[in-house]
Amino acid sequence: MQRITQPPTDLQALAERLKVLAEPKRLLIFHLIMEGVQCNCELGEALDMPANLISHHLRVMRESGLVDSERDPFDARWVYYSVNLGTLAALNQAFGAFFDAARIKPRRLTCGPQSAQVLLEPAAVGGC
Repeated sequence: MQRITQPPTDLQALAERLKVLAEPKRLLIFHLIMEGVQCNCELGEALDMPANLISHHLRVMRESGLVDSERDPFDARWVYYSVNLGTLAALNQAFGAFFDAARIKPRRLTCGPQSAQVLLEPAAVGGC
């Protein structure tokens, strides 16, 4: 039986963040926040979505660590959202490590009809 090699990143953490971003509206909100700090009303205008729905998506992204929030120092009713740069760096590192094409190895013939021929060839040639 072939052993599974250790993945190059924490799959649980990667999967959790992917679940958060897998929702198209959430991904679009994240895209807008990547362009710069946004408040709920700016996001609402850009997305033509109700404020409560945007707030829901922002809460999910905040809880996952993707987005930071900061209240306006003069009027606490205003909340500004920005990308959590530490989480973004970790996500980039995890994606880069997991989806690195250099990880792809050639197929090892250990099963199937071709493997039987590979196993017979060394004996036919004198073997090792």
